[in-house]
Formats: sequence, structure tokens, C-alpha cells
Amino acid sequence: MTLRCYHLRSNSCFMGYALENRRVVLFRTMCKSTSRGVSMKKIFVTCMAVLGLYAIPSLMGTTALAAEKAEFRGAGVYSIPDWFKQAFLDMPEDVAEASRNGKRLLLYFGQEGCPYCAALFNTNFSQQHIVDYTRKHFDAVDLNIWGDREVTDFSGSKLTEKELAAKLQVWFTPSILLIDEKGETVLRINGYYPPHQFLAALKYVGEKQEGLLTFPEYYAKLAPPPSKGVLQSEPFFSKPPYNLNKFDSGKPLAVFFEQKDCAGCDLMHSKVLQEPETLKLIGQYNVIHLDRWDRTPVTTPDGRKTMARDWANELKIAYVPTVVLFDAGKEVIRIEAFMKSFHFQSVLEYVSSGAYKKQTSLQRYIRERADAIRERGVVVDIWK
Repeated sequence: MTLRCYHLRSNSCFMGYALENRRVVLFRTMCKSTSRGVSMKKIFVTCMAVLGLYAIPSLMGTTALAAEKAEFRGAGVYSIPDWFKQAFLDMPEDVAEASRNGKRLLLYFGQEGCPYCAALFNTNFSQQHIVDYTRKHFDAVDLNIWGDREVTDFSGSKLTEKELAAKLQVWFTPSILLIDEKGETVLRINGYYPPHQFLAALKYVGEKQEGLLTFPEYYAKLAPPPSKGVLQSEPFFSKPPYNLNKFDSGKPLAVFFEQKDCAGCDLMHSKVLQEPETLKLIGQYNVIHLDRWDRTPVTTPDGRKTMARDWANELKIAYVPTVVLFDAGKEVIRIEAFMKSFHFQSVLEYVSSGAYKKQTSLQRYIRERADAIRERGVVVDIWK
């Protein structure tokens, strides 16, 4: 049904309202005379009353639907510190300038509302010794993964912030690239590192240790934080032998790399892996558990025989716990930083559902997943 009502605005122009498909539509039309306009004004009053009988229930229904969408919680609040460089986003020039000052380049990729970005700035960069070390050894530049500012990348190409983020496959925020004097990435931090691990990463690059040993080797030499000192197990971990090329091909594969001295592992086991939603999603995987430093025999998904320690080195596992997700024998994505339940579950579902084949942006998928959950009336708390 379409119902149109006209309201006199002047001697030559009417303002029109219409109910089309239960929506009020505003439009204009021309009138021929003032007298007709006056008569139309009378008609308008009656017409709008009738229109209201249709429109009000429709609007009430819309409001009711909106009210059913559950709350979104846990968004992060933070600001970029003043000591970050006000750059023209010309990467080759930024590297050259940092080098002239005896520094290296720190590229930060983030987004508004990101709770892990908030943790980086409100926890890590609230500690003066971390700020002092960063400012002494790095020029820091911030980029928004959804931003439209023009960037000149290391190849000389001009593109937007969001295009650069896609080109560099920035899956998580924050992501930090620590760049050397040649414009090469020495170390990449995909996600949030707690302060002691973050400072270790800064020192590894700031003191140019990459020519001497890998970051995992460097970090292993540091005193680990207090923890339970055991490699924790879960009922869903498969038992050896670990012939990963012979696992159920109908399921993706999740490989947990951990170590005994690992407070982050303890936290993951006591919190994230106890959530019913996590357990439901984990049930869609073949799951194995490896000590990152052990010599446990492993046959990789592509059929090569090796040991857990060597495979971890080959995969450049720099953080524990790290969870590497494979599908059809190929790595899709990995969780290699501190992550709470909602995002951990989102990454699991991103792979197990096959969504990664259609939606190449993990962050867009996470947004869509959050909206879908809220539409069902379930509160989403991304920082729980």
C-alpha cells in the first residue's frame, strides 16, 4: 500500500510525505495554484492522521527490534601519546630519519575501541621505563587499519592506511612492526604483549640482537615470570603419536605451542579454555599440544618428520602460548599474543566455519560475529 500526503510550503511548492512499504518517505512536488494549495492543506491534516495509523506501529516495531539487540561491552578507550611522531607517512623517509638519529622505526597498527590497543597504551606505555626505552631507540608512528590517510610504503607505492594494513596482512590490533635501517621487519608483534614481554621485544630489536639469535632464544634467556612450572593438559588434546598428516581430514587442526614456565599459558587454561563456547568450538578441531622446547617427534601436516622444538623454530614461534590453526594441511592463522575469550573464540570460528575463505578481513568478521550474537539478545563483552 502507498499513501501520499502533501503539505503546503509556499505558493509553488508542496512538501510530500508517503507511506511506502510501511516507511515514511519525504519528497517534494510542485503545485499549480495557491487555492489548490489551501485545499490540499486540509487534506494533508486528514491524510497524515491516516498515515500515522500505519506509520506508528511500524516505528514501534522498529524500536522494539532495536531494543532487542543486546549490549556491547569492553571497548577500549585510549589516546595516542604526544611523543609518537607526527609523520607524513612516507615510510622510506621515516626509516632514513630514524636511522640518522640512531634509532629504528616502530609502526603501530590499531583501531578505535580496541581493548588490546587500550592495554598497550594504558598499561605498557603508562610505565615510564618502557616509554623512555621506546623513545630512546625508536621513532613511533601510528596507523589506523581503517584509515584513509595516504601512505608511501617501503616499495615507494602510494596507498591508504587500510590498504597498507591489508597488504601487510594485519589480522590483529594492535600489530607492531619493528623496522631496521633497510626498511626490513626485524620483529612483528601480532596482538598484545604484556609489559615484560613487550619490553623484551623492544630490547631485542633496539639492541640489534637479531644477528646473534632468534627472538625466542633471546627471550628464553630472560628470567621467566612466576608460574606453576608444569605443562598443563586438557581432555581434548590428542595423544601421541602426532602424525598430523593422518588426522581426520574433515576437521581443521589446532596446534597449541606452550612451555612449562608460562604464566600466559596458565591464564589461558584457567580462563579461556574453560568457557563453554570455547569448548564447543574446540570440538570442531583436531587438537594437539606441544612443548615448544621439547624434542617430541612430530609428523607435520605436509608429511615431514621433525621434532616439536625444530618445528616451532621453523614456524618462528616467538610467543607462548601460540595456537596455529591449519585447514586442509595449510596454516590459515595463528593466535600468538594475549587474547581474551571473545576474540579467541572468534578466531577459532573464523577457521572452523570456513569464513576465512570468503571474508579475508578477520576484523570485519569479528564485527559481524559480534553483531549477530547481539541480534540474538546475547551481551557481547570483548574484554571479559
